[in-house]
Amino acid sequence: MLHTRAAVFLPAALPRDGRVAFWSPDGLPAPDGDGTPGVSGEITVVRQHGAGVRGRTVPAVLLSVAEAVPLLARARHDAAAHPATASWGAAALHALHLAARGRLLPGLTPTDHDAWRAGPLDADDIAHLRAIAAAMPYEAHATPLPGPRPLRLPEPEALIRSFLDAVADTLPRTPAAEHAAGRPFAATAPQHLPGAREWAAEAAAGMDAGVRISLRLDLSAYELFDLGEEGGDERQAGAALVQVHSLADPTVILDAARLWAGEGDDHFGPRARIDAVLALRRAARVWPPLGRLMERDVPDVLPLTEDELYELLGEAAARLGAAGVAVHWPRELARTLSAAAVVRSPAPGSATDGTPFFDSEQLLRFNWQLALDGDPLTEREMDALAESHRPVVRLRDQWVVVDPDLVRKARKRELGLLGPVDALAVALTGTAEVDGETVEAVPEGALAALRDRLTEGPAVLARPTGLDATLRDYQLRGLAWLDLMTSLGLGGCLADDMGLGKTVTVIALHLHRAEHRGRTAPTLVVCPASLLGNWQREITRFAPGVPVRRFHGQERDLDTGPGGFVLTTYGTMRTSAEDLGAREWDMVVADEAQHVKNPFSATARALRTIPAPARVALTGTPVENNLSELWSLLDWTTPGLLGPLKSFRARHARAVENNEHVENEEAVERLSRLVRPFLLRRKKSDPGIVPELPPKTESDHPVPLTREQASLYEAVVRETMAQIETAEGIARRGLIMKLLTSLKQICNHPAQYLKEDGARLTARSGKLALLDELLGTILAEDGSVLVFTQYVSMARLISAHLTSRAIPSQLLHGATPVPERDRMVDRFQSGEVPVFILSLKAAGTGLNLTRAGHVVHYDRWWNPAVEDQATDRAYRIGQTQPVQVHRLIAEGTVEDRIAEMLLAKRALADAVLGSGEAALTELTDRELADLVSLRRPS
Repeated sequence: MLHTRAAVFLPAALPRDGRVAFWSPDGLPAPDGDGTPGVSGEITVVRQHGAGVRGRTVPAVLLSVAEAVPLLARARHDAAAHPATASWGAAALHALHLAARGRLLPGLTPTDHDAWRAGPLDADDIAHLRAIAAAMPYEAHATPLPGPRPLRLPEPEALIRSFLDAVADTLPRTPAAEHAAGRPFAATAPQHLPGAREWAAEAAAGMDAGVRISLRLDLSAYELFDLGEEGGDERQAGAALVQVHSLADPTVILDAARLWAGEGDDHFGPRARIDAVLALRRAARVWPPLGRLMERDVPDVLPLTEDELYELLGEAAARLGAAGVAVHWPRELARTLSAAAVVRSPAPGSATDGTPFFDSEQLLRFNWQLALDGDPLTEREMDALAESHRPVVRLRDQWVVVDPDLVRKARKRELGLLGPVDALAVALTGTAEVDGETVEAVPEGALAALRDRLTEGPAVLARPTGLDATLRDYQLRGLAWLDLMTSLGLGGCLADDMGLGKTVTVIALHLHRAEHRGRTAPTLVVCPASLLGNWQREITRFAPGVPVRRFHGQERDLDTGPGGFVLTTYGTMRTSAEDLGAREWDMVVADEAQHVKNPFSATARALRTIPAPARVALTGTPVENNLSELWSLLDWTTPGLLGPLKSFRARHARAVENNEHVENEEAVERLSRLVRPFLLRRKKSDPGIVPELPPKTESDHPVPLTREQASLYEAVVRETMAQIETAEGIARRGLIMKLLTSLKQICNHPAQYLKEDGARLTARSGKLALLDELLGTILAEDGSVLVFTQYVSMARLISAHLTSRAIPSQLLHGATPVPERDRMVDRFQSGEVPVFILSLKAAGTGLNLTRAGHVVHYDRWWNPAVEDQATDRAYRIGQTQPVQVHRLIAEGTVEDRIAEMLLAKRALADAVLGSGEAALTELTDRELADLVSLRRPS
């Protein structure tokens, strides 16, 4: 095979006529009849002879360049190839890469015939060429140069250069180009072009025997750079000095002025000045201002206008760089001028002395602040910069690149005034919206001190002397946090899990404010009706002697003296907001604040009309369905903090809610920075929160449907799905909601779905049968149990069933009067009634029912957080026995599939909760059918 023999390139007068010879250093004859292209012949090679060398004729196979290049390219990576052939394989690949990059130049041979050459070569190309030459064995260039003795071998670098030209002269002359016979640079036959010598000289200037140029910018000699100087639009702003680089030796660099003065001829050669002019001419095609150098006797220095400097800072430098002309800026040139939006108070003040920061109506300045290397510029420096129209300025004894955008900010640096709450939001997030763009924002002075105090958190306070309770560590931290927020004139949302003692923490806050803050006005507590009794008992127990009165029912007298607590319900507050708003309050507390999660409801609007220096929201679920609920809570506790609801949804909520897997980490982190100081969230599962709580065991109990339930279930699915498939829009969504409700009622009990009163209940529902078994075991152990259902109608059926079995029970739902609720709680806690049936919506929050060691969820709610709140009626501070949670699930039904969805949703509850049943109305018909179809056990 030819690749196992040595290869050597034989140049020719026309580069494309060169040949590659394959020969054997051992003098073996050429292979015969193996199908290899080429012709047999002989070449003269130089071999060692005794102490000298002599020429010797050896047999060889001669291939044209077109025939040899594919063979050489394959040999480059063939372990069996001769080292000389592998070297020429590397040269062939280099030649092909040059051609692929368009590095081909038209030119003339010494006899004025057309020939393509490889070029222009940049420094990397030349370095690669030299690396190949350095690795060549002598067999790769063993043919002697023509001429009389002594014998001389060609230099590998020169021989490879000839080979690159040969490949460049071969590739463009394709079979298609043969149709252009007689046309220069297309036909294979040589074309004599004696009149193109001058043109060819310019083209040849791009070869590696010539030079390349670069531009070195000189700014130091021009005082017009100093800020504050005046000048015309075309004044000189700097100069570009032309530098000449040798392509043969990239380490040789000379200013054009010195080259024209006669220096450097030894390194550059006699053509250097011509090559430099031709290189400038080519560069001027890329950037026209360089054309002015062609008018000078010595093209050494180009004066630059400010516009030209701007161009060299941007696109012009990129275009020149692509053309091989580098632009060098002064080393001391600084590019670190930056701008940030700064919020500062126009007058000195302090946010760390306990003075409410937002008591003042003073607005804060919002301005652009420019900085050099992070050090803010003075107002005078920014004024001078604003008056400058220069791309590069002299600032603090150094040259500085000035972005036109920064100059615009220096000229118009007043961004307006911000209210205190808006300013605090900017300080906490570190960003602001300016002309639709999110920019970095920096607080200064009192605002920065307030931000630091909020983010650092408070020191732990001592227990108030009037509190008849021992606060746990996390409760003391909650007290200190609430005191910090309210003392600064801010509100807060205490979002601890149910059962962690939010009530006693607020009672301690009231006592602390009276003892240490000199507060004498009463605290107004707004809560659901079911919690009035609980609040009154807790205040009487933990703060004996503190007045507590209800503003509810028929007697609503507010003139009962100063201090203490006033308790009212959301309904009463809504109808009596005017009277409540006319009274002075030290603090307003909204318990179970999710009741005002809809900011447009009449209850939420009424609550906002009651003024108070401190507002505290209490809730275990600050977000049940979407982040707009969080906005509603925090916009009440600290009005304006999150901006208008529409803006909040656009900037924060939508970006987070549209990514259930929280891929948009930047949006989540930005919202977290803003919200974190105003919302304190602790969970029972947090390490060290309530290690003394007994264990809680949660169990799912799959139960089979009875034959009656299964028949009803399949009939409803079949009939309703047929209607859904032909419905659209609101009608379709309504049918889906109706279907889901019907199926859940069938899973509970056929009598609930069929709306039967007084009908037989036993042996018709798998859930009711299991409930009987659970109650039998619990009551046999003298236990107590809470039974939750979301349907009052099902609660009544369960109550009637237990009455028929002589099991003592009681039922609490939304229509139960407040006094009766209190009596029910007392009867259950005293052990008088062991079974407490509760509607989930009316009794899922606020009640303290630690007598229960068991909690039964007869049916599933769509939000696991709501179920957790209901469970926390028993699993809370004060519980001394293990709590077992039983969830009843009709197997093979929609409840089964919803249980799987809730398990996944629970993992995301701390980020973004979905929208429950409403989300299911958007399912396709196929997805919906898969969700609701009955799957019988195999």
